[in-house]
Amino acid sequence: MNAAPSSSQAGPRSRRPASQRAPRGRWAPSPTGLLHIGNARTALAAWLSVRQRGGAFVWRVEDIDAPRTVAGMAEAAVEDLAWLGLDWDEDPARGGPYAPYAQSQRSLVYEAALRVLAKRGRLFPCRLSRRDLIDMASAPHAEDEHQAGEEEPPYPAHARPADLEPGWYDRLSSGEAALRFAVDAGVVRFVDRLYGAIDERVDRSVGDFVLKRRDGLYAYQLAAVVDDWTMEIDEVVRGADLLGSTARQIQLLEALGARRPVYAHVPLVVGAGGEKLSKRDASITLRSLREQGAAPWQVVGYLAWSLGIVDRPMAATARELVSEFSWSRIAPGEWRLPGDLLARLRELRRSSRQPGRG
Repeated sequence: MNAAPSSSQAGPRSRRPASQRAPRGRWAPSPTGLLHIGNARTALAAWLSVRQRGGAFVWRVEDIDAPRTVAGMAEAAVEDLAWLGLDWDEDPARGGPYAPYAQSQRSLVYEAALRVLAKRGRLFPCRLSRRDLIDMASAPHAEDEHQAGEEEPPYPAHARPADLEPGWYDRLSSGEAALRFAVDAGVVRFVDRLYGAIDERVDRSVGDFVLKRRDGLYAYQLAAVVDDWTMEIDEVVRGADLLGSTARQIQLLEALGARRPVYAHVPLVVGAGGEKLSKRDASITLRSLREQGAAPWQVVGYLAWSLGIVDRPMAATARELVSEFSWSRIAPGEWRLPGDLLARLRELRRSSRQPGRG
């Protein structure tokens, strides 16, 4: 059995058996804009799940992509979710046993993980551009699984270096090449709490994927996996738009010698016309609803109803909903946001009755 990197590098600080670890969930927003109602819905599900299990809730900031980070948005997210009535146990400001909690400060951890993968033969340098890959996929010898015209075709297995000289990783110059993860050819099987059993051949759907770009930027796949591993997260709750990342992340976890967390991908919220929500749409942000007079218990209760946790729209605090929460109540299907959301929220009133009880 391969040992994990030391705790000061890329591995967890403790190697306690899974049965002895306290439950740990997380919320990992990207500070690219104000939180919208869909973000809040996913955060509520993540919070309720870990609080019902008596575990710790971790706030991690995914600010690894500096060009997309907007100043002040990390602080705004904290303020907005606290207004909603959620709390957490570890975050960039207060710290915790697995600090730092901002990805922009965790480069040493990511570098240690890359070194482990290189030693285990699961990493290789790639000098091909996206244009090169598209041209290769469109050529007559392209693999059948790729459809011509896709923006990011699966990385072709024949493009992987057949042999790498010992010590190649240490000799690689900055900016010389991207670093790709060499995927296995087998089927990845996992069970999502909401979408059930899923099988995927990562070699066919994605191929060898980038962990560090040529410009030095760490990929989401690397940062999220390493952070969940080293912070001992046992349940990953996130939006359904990231379901497609799970199989490749499981391969990466296994290559690092890490255990899998449980996954739950919360169905997305779409606009009244079926369009994807955007942080650029100010009308559906928590900040906008708050400024227009919506109360936090109105938002929480309405989101709980949209998830299926309660059987009707009703005002409720997050803590009142902990005992009501069950993943079995949440159906995998997009929820369409009503055009008169604010008016519907204002109709909800506080009640002495327990949520979910008629």
